[in-house]
Amino acid sequence: MATARKQTVKASRAEKPAVAATVPAPVAEAPAQAQMLVLPTRLVHEDAQACLRMLTQGLQHGAQPKDVPVVADASALSSFDSSALAVLLACRREALAIGRSFVVRGLHPRLAGLAGLYGVSALLPAG
Repeated sequence: MATARKQTVKASRAEKPAVAATVPAPVAEAPAQAQMLVLPTRLVHEDAQACLRMLTQGLQHGAQPKDVPVVADASALSSFDSSALAVLLACRREALAIGRSFVVRGLHPRLAGLAGLYGVSALLPAG
């Protein structure tokens, strides 16, 4: 009788890395392009520093004109805590510091609820 061994595979913490790219904006938006900051599927306290570092590096190296908005795409987020809000707010601060507008696309309803609870909803406009 053969015995089956159970093998556990641990996924890396950075399943889907955060990225920054310039992509065409949807037709409904006024600017021709937007600089997209894509959040990973998982963003909890232990991931926050590395994620923020990658996003802000992408933002700083983007060298886009001031009329090109920064769009944080949070649609992939499925596992998160309040650290995700801290990362979004830090990205907003960076964008505003270089004279760019900032919007969030695909904010999960639970994360939007946390933003409301903390009183920061207005700082993360939908885009």
